[in-house]
Amino acid sequence: MEQSKSDNQNLSRGLKNRHVQLLAIGGAIGTGLFLGSGRSIHLAGPSILFAYLITGVICFLVMRALGELLLSNLNYHSFVDFVQDYLGKGAAFITGWTYWFCWISLAMADVTAAGLYVQYWLPGVPRWLPSLVILIVLLIMNLTAVKLFGEMEFWFALIKVVAILALIVIGCFMIISGFSTNAGSASFTNLWKHGGLFPNGSHGFILSFQMVVFAFTGIELVGLTAGETENPEHVIPRAINNIPIRIIIFYIGALAVIMSIYPWNSINPDKSPFVQVFSAIGITAAASIVNFVVLTSAASACNSGIFSTSRMVYSLSKEENAPKMMNKLTSNKIPFNATIFSAIVILISVILNYIMPEGVFVLITSISTFCFIFIWAIIVICHLKYKKNTKLASKNKFKMPLYPIANYVILAFFAFVIITLALNNETRVALFITPVWFIILGVIYMLFKKNK
Repeated sequence: MEQSKSDNQNLSRGLKNRHVQLLAIGGAIGTGLFLGSGRSIHLAGPSILFAYLITGVICFLVMRALGELLLSNLNYHSFVDFVQDYLGKGAAFITGWTYWFCWISLAMADVTAAGLYVQYWLPGVPRWLPSLVILIVLLIMNLTAVKLFGEMEFWFALIKVVAILALIVIGCFMIISGFSTNAGSASFTNLWKHGGLFPNGSHGFILSFQMVVFAFTGIELVGLTAGETENPEHVIPRAINNIPIRIIIFYIGALAVIMSIYPWNSINPDKSPFVQVFSAIGITAAASIVNFVVLTSAASACNSGIFSTSRMVYSLSKEENAPKMMNKLTSNKIPFNATIFSAIVILISVILNYIMPEGVFVLITSISTFCFIFIWAIIVICHLKYKKNTKLASKNKFKMPLYPIANYVILAFFAFVIITLALNNETRVALFITPVWFIILGVIYMLFKKNK
């Protein structure tokens, strides 16, 4: 493909307001809600609603800090740019490649999962084939134009939104009418009648935070669209400020309705609670409907993975933290080499995933959670540094509320979540493996710096 001239090395601002708004929703809703919510409900009971509310507030404050930083300088293409300004080149190198790793691991898991979802309808097809087809289609879309990426994410997110709203509307009707299920009558009293709001005590509530935090990973993806958004000063604040209402509706609303229809102890932790609700009202195709939704959700996550990792490599290359060839743009202003590189790594990861034991999925999500917490913490620390420049900060109209108390509360919450990882046998190993990644990055950076 023809590459743009050096004087025009800027990403295309092809993302419109509706793209960014739905991108914000898509980043906050994943397979964790559709498939993983059954397990988290089983772990914490109705108290899972408080875990989502607390984590949602924390994520909203992180996003406000991110938005304030991005809008303080419209030349920032992603948060790795302001990390370099406030914490130095070494921190930018480690942060950028860590974020790349976060999304590579998520994309690897989701493109593999997409193949499994297709097998539900076509059991005779080897699972690598639909995974490969989906990856190729998404890669082509990402290489064509950023607007096409935005369109795909718009429709992927819209499918998820429609599915959740349908669940809430149907569920409310079932509750109001006293609909009877095999577990009893649907009623809001089911939220506290079966052992109270904290049926498994504080222990189950605390352990649920790892899975809840993982459900929110990707919410910061809006921050990577700053360099490709039309009118970012208007669009980004709107997308961020709408996050709380989305969290209340899509997470808390959906789970509250589910647990009102089926008491928490009647929900099968190994199956999607969405299937149970749709099946209860006689929709025989409930499993297929939910399978279609989670398929689009997995494809959406992989799509976002290709987009975010390629932009991160592009940004790193612009700052000489990745090979120079990675910052070349096509005539459509797409980082072609960076996109191809990320897609190849995702493909290798999918192949490796086939030969690894099943427990690797939990390990990957745990490591990913740890790394995302690191990224969010870096954003909050950069915000603290930025606010010390009172002259620069005073000009910004989009401010993070409750500074600096909120910053320290966020960091304390992240420390708490890391401690919860240590309490669970399945996630504890991530605490020992993840530091190795940072040590490797540190060594690579020192060698990279030495050879310059």
